[in-house]
Amino acid sequence: MRSPSLALGVLLWAGLSNQAAPLSPGVPSQDPIPTEPNTLSAEEKAAGWLLLFDGQTTNGWRGFKKDSFPDRGWIIEDGILIKQPRIGGGNIVTTETFLDFELSWEWRIHPGGNNGVKYLIIEQRDGAIGHEYQMIDDSQVRDPKGTTASFYGVLPPAANKPTPKINDWNQSRVLIQGQRVEHWLNGVKALEYELGSPAVLAAVARSKFKDVPGFGTKLRGHILLTDHTDEAHYRNIKIRPLPPQ
Repeated sequence: MRSPSLALGVLLWAGLSNQAAPLSPGVPSQDPIPTEPNTLSAEEKAAGWLLLFDGQTTNGWRGFKKDSFPDRGWIIEDGILIKQPRIGGGNIVTTETFLDFELSWEWRIHPGGNNGVKYLIIEQRDGAIGHEYQMIDDSQVRDPKGTTASFYGVLPPAANKPTPKINDWNQSRVLIQGQRVEHWLNGVKALEYELGSPAVLAAVARSKFKDVPGFGTKLRGHILLTDHTDEAHYRNIKIRPLPPQ
């Protein structure tokens, strides 16, 4: 099935199994990959999560700096949002913006694949510049700041973080609450950093983002799925707005 549309629905994320690092106090945990993708339980709805992909449409998304969803490059098949390889449809963003939130998604790439999910995206910048959760075949990368679950180009993940699965589903999570940001991969916290901290701003100053105003600090922004040339599959894209800290 192919469709140019993605609907926001409401959803909870419960319990992280087999976690290698404890969650911070008061931070919600994750659940295992559900048996029915892109579905919501009554408990999930009550907890205030939003289902960013309903498995059938692209409602709730549009092209970056566009009014509508791209007419090429992105398709839906069997409940999976697919970025087609070598077809330049462009980056896509949520129609809504978020400040404090918990974002979760499942993704799959092929050998050598490279894509990413960006957050803190504002369209006033010249390009699709934001903090990127890197998704890549780690065997192709030398710089740790470019491996899966890194803050791409700025901060590397923990050296003992899981190796992403290739040709199989991975589960990732980004949490922003107050100034704290966490990156999770397959049940393991791979990275934690503080927005606007001296350490982060120093790392930004050493990166290719050094001349981007406000980069590394907190702001309300869109979620963005990147259009690299490689194929990427997405499902169970969920977000839960959190109260400010």
